[in-house]
Parts: sequence; C-alpha cells; structure tokens
Amino acid sequence: MALIIAGERSGVGKTTITLTLLAFLCKRYNKVQSFKVGPDYIDPMFHKYVTGRACRNLDPILTSETYVKQCFARHIQDVNYALVEGVMGLFDGVGRITPFSKKINEIGEEGYSGNKEEVFTKSPIFISFASTAHIAKLLNLPVVLVIDCSRLSGSVAAIVYGYCSFDPSIKIAGLILNRVGSDRHLSLLKNALEPLQIPIFGILRRQDNIAIPDRHLGLIPTSELPQMDTLIEKLVLLGETCFDWQRLLPLLEVGNGERVIGKGTGRREQGEGTREKGEQKTEDFVFDQLPITDYQLPHQPKARAFNNPPIKIAFERSKLNTTHAENAPRVAIAWDKAFNFYYQENIELLEEFGAELVFWSPLQDTELPKNIQGMYFGGGFPEVFASQLAANVDVLLSVKTAIFSGIPTIAECGGLMYLCEQIIDFAGQSWSMVGALPTTTVMDKRLSLGYRRAVALQDTILVSKGKVVCGHEFHRSHLRVSPEKSLWQTYRYDLEEFTGDEGWVFPANLHASYVHLHWGATPEIPQRFLECCFNSMFI
Repeated sequence: MALIIAGERSGVGKTTITLTLLAFLCKRYNKVQSFKVGPDYIDPMFHKYVTGRACRNLDPILTSETYVKQCFARHIQDVNYALVEGVMGLFDGVGRITPFSKKINEIGEEGYSGNKEEVFTKSPIFISFASTAHIAKLLNLPVVLVIDCSRLSGSVAAIVYGYCSFDPSIKIAGLILNRVGSDRHLSLLKNALEPLQIPIFGILRRQDNIAIPDRHLGLIPTSELPQMDTLIEKLVLLGETCFDWQRLLPLLEVGNGERVIGKGTGRREQGEGTREKGEQKTEDFVFDQLPITDYQLPHQPKARAFNNPPIKIAFERSKLNTTHAENAPRVAIAWDKAFNFYYQENIELLEEFGAELVFWSPLQDTELPKNIQGMYFGGGFPEVFASQLAANVDVLLSVKTAIFSGIPTIAECGGLMYLCEQIIDFAGQSWSMVGALPTTTVMDKRLSLGYRRAVALQDTILVSKGKVVCGHEFHRSHLRVSPEKSLWQTYRYDLEEFTGDEGWVFPANLHASYVHLHWGATPEIPQRFLECCFNSMFI
C-alpha cells in the first residue's frame, strides 16, 4: 500500500510534512519512493534530495489515467515504502464539461428547470479531475488529511466531518494536525475531534525554525539552498517525535521483497509485510505496456551544484526500439541552477530510444558539448541568473550558431526565454541572451498558470500539424514580439476558452514554447525528436 498526504487547502504544510515523513523513513529504511500529484517540478526536487530516488509526477491531464496507474505500479516494485504528496486541497482539480453543466451554461442557472443537484451527484469526478481525490480513487489509496490548526479550535471538527462525508468513496485514514499552539490549544482540538473517531497520526507544533524559502514561482529549488542538509536533520528529528509510526508504517509499507529494519544494523526481514483487507500487492497492478490513453480530451478541435541530473532507472517493460542504435545521436541537455525543470520520464525516454545524453551548464561551461546532434533547454529561472548567463558570451554565440546550423532544439519556458534576444528582469534591467528568437522576454507580476490544450499549427521537430496535446504553463513573463507563424493554438483544458497563439518554429529545427509537456503517455514525441537529431548528422 501507500499513503497520500492531502491538505484541506493550499498552504497547510503538505510539503514540509511529506519531507518530514520521507526524511524519517530514509534514515531508517533504504528504499522509499515518493510521488507528486500534478505538474509541479520543484516539490519533486525536494523529494529526490531526501530519498535519492527520482520523484514521479502523477498527472492524468499531462499523461492519462492509465499512465498514472502504470507509473505508480512500476515504481513501487522494488521499494519498502511509498508516499504520495497531493496538490492544493484534497478536492481541488479542474472541471470538465458534463451534459448537466453544459445545459446550465446554455440556458442560464436561473432558467434551468431541472434538478441542479444531479450535476453534483451524477458527475462528482468531473468536478475534481486530476485532483488529489481523483488520484486516491484511481490508485485506491488511503488519504491522510493535513489540517492547519493555527486559527482553529472547535471548528476543526466541522472541517474534518465535511471532508470525510463529501465523497465517501475517499478513505480518509487519519489526520495530521499542523501548527498547533499550546497544550490548551491541542486539548481543544482533540476534544472537538473525539466524536468523529478518526485517528490522529501526527501533531506538529508551530515551527519557526523550519522554513523553506520561496520566490515568484514557488519554493526555491534545492540546488540553491546550501542549508538543505541541516534542514533534513531538523525534519528527521521532527519525524521521530511528532508521528504515530505504529499506525503509519503499515499504511506506508508497500510489501515488496527485502525490508531493511535499521540503517547499519544488518537486520533484514523477508516477506510481504502487513497486509490488511483490501490492501494491494504490486501484482494487483498491470505492469505491461497498456494503451496510452483511456479517456477522451474534453474538447478536441552534488557535483558542480547541478543538483544531480536525473537518475537512470531500469524499466521492467518492453524496450523501445531504436532505429539507428549504431549511430545514437548525442543530445546536450542544459542542467544547472538556471535550467532544471525536466520530467524524469522525458529524460528516460530519450535514453530508451538510444540517445546519448550529455548534461552541461550554460552558466558554468565555456562551450557547448562537442559532436552533438540535438539540444534540450528545460524550464527554470534564467531571469534569476540572467547576469551570469549574459556574461557567458562564448556559450551564447555557440548556442545560436548551433541552432542556425540546423541542430534540432527543444526550448521550454525558461529555455524559450534564454533563446530570446534579451531578458528584462523584475528590476527593469536588460540582459543579452542567445538571440535566436527576434523578441525580448519581459518579466512581470501577472502569473500565467494552468493546463493548456494545444493544437499544433505547424509541423515541428516534436509534433505534426494538427496534433493535440495537453501541457501546462506557469510563468511570470511575456514576449514583446509574437512570431509570424505560431507553433500552438492554445485553449484552457477545462473550457472552450481560447488562450492565444503561442510558440516559435523558426528556424524549422526549433521547437520553443511556454507550454511544458510530459512525454510519458506520448513516446512518439521524443522518438520524432531523435529521428530529427539523427537526420541532422547528414546535413
């Protein structure tokens, strides 16, 4: 089994509690796998720093429901414990138009004569698609609900009762009370919750000395935090003293193979561990390659401070064929403090298709890796390191030269910004960048956030014209000049709301966009890219 850590809303301390649980588990046991619901890049970096294993995103919009089940099943096979961090509040997801809601929208709520309750009773999953609750249902996992008690006493019972009764198919196994004040405060909370008879798995007092700094796009990545080891030590101590491990461990235990009892003790136990009624073994899941999608889109039209590149994982699935294995293309992947937003599966798929990956730093290296046939610039924070990037003039020129010489290049969000002529930071200062795109990136306060349905307007090195994909945007910047021919026509995922034409495909070997893509359920995307890389050998 595994547990999902969910919040009653954003900001209740899910990430800190998840890291605390992971830190304790990793100190005592050697194989712990974490997962993160949603498209986030930064929280998984923290998970990976603690566990030493790549955290996996569980996102049925960027991939599919089938892929989420595949991913979870595949990565719990060789671990002792598994933990899933949720996203936002337990039931916060995206809407999808149902026949009922569509009818209300067309007629108007006041003019709708039908039973409005059936909108909620007949289609609850649509209300919270891709939410933590959706993933809990999909994987049949129990939920631990984190409550921010800093401004609550007796009302905590109403909140917990509401969450437990809103969707009875979600099994809330217990609570973690966070930011508890005095002993008197704790007594009030416990007295209020007692009639509900729901277990309390953890009680965390207000922790002024444990804080993870953040900035305009969320938490600051681990590669920029020299105090991470000290933080983890504090979290381990917190984990030892604040949780009911006798109740938690059986719920977290996956039940596979060999379990390490104590770090360095040499004691080991064989077997499957405690298995309660209804608990899954990994053989309950399907491990073979399944159909890529099982639902329709709602509307079709510590070296060098790199924070360690993605971990190589051997898959137990059919090896994807590499058409030109004897001439595997070398792909340069930008990986440093400025560029580190990559989904682990994207990296692994490139390797599975036979690419030789070369990780390098646009911040620190003085030249591009030699003999490359492709480049991949992920997202990140080029605006934070704009002065350093701008000072590395030789690299800027070599990247531009490589693009205009025909090297297939992917640039997502921060990568797109890096390829522009300039970045104007939040202070209004201008910094010269690669100059492959005839436009300037301007940082601003407005946040562009959300899932996108993107329809390809051109053939690119990743997709063919007309291809519909689901991606995610998350940035506080805009481009001064738009391309004459855009890459994507984008819409909100949950509505027929047009969100603009976007992305650059000139020159033809360039795919540059604000839209982040997860390739897990669309392996044809990296395959197409590598075919272009292979062909570039003969240009």
